Amino acid sequence: MKYIVVLPAAGSGKRMNAGYNKLFLELRGKPILIHTLDVFEQDPNCLAIWLAVKPDERKTIQDMLKQYNITKVKGMPAGGDERQHSVYACILAAGDVSELILVHDAARPFIEPSVITQLTHKAHEMGAAIAGVKAKDTMKRVRNQIIEETLDREQLWMIQTPQAFRANILTIAHQQAAKDGFLGTDESMLVERMNIAVHVVESTYDNVKMTTQEDLLIGEAILQKRQ
Repeated sequence: MKYIVVLPAAGSGKRMNAGYNKLFLELRGKPILIHTLDVFEQDPNCLAIWLAVKPDERKTIQDMLKQYNITKVKGMPAGGDERQHSVYACILAAGDVSELILVHDAARPFIEPSVITQLTHKAHEMGAAIAGVKAKDTMKRVRNQIIEETLDREQLWMIQTPQAFRANILTIAHQQAAKDGFLGTDESMLVERMNIAVHVVESTYDNVKMTTQEDLLIGEAILQKRQ
């Protein structure tokens, strides 16, 4: 299924303690951002990439795209204070699209193409589909460091991106959230509040988000395993 993809890339990456955008950090000599973009650059079903960026980083990213021959980026609107605002800025910049819209964390460079294919087919069929993996550990609800309840792990999933939607569903969800002043933690949350069923597609545990210095070590290990 054909799609466009939105990547919010305007974060500060404070937890990485890099002193600059963590997406510029390198894994095996190539920026994290480029590793992520390469996945979609190589996918023939991806028609366009939209990046939400900090205005003062736009030139750096443009140079990076040219250096690594990334050709599918069609626009780089200014990102907002929150991830949700950055995604909405890209949706508005993309205008009316008939294809599916995927939203993906720019700091998740290891998404498998096969998972993207499953997501797009499920979203085309059902309207909304997101990537996730089953929880591995025993999960407990805790308040004030006291266990209140042990949860059924079989019903718990750790949610990732991409998250895929029919364009009209995602657009209306963002419009309604903006109207209500509602801030969600991901796009799925915006769609859920419209009482639209969101389906989960099983992803891989390799699809980690580069958030801390420890994640960089994991990323290097994943690249070594794949090569």
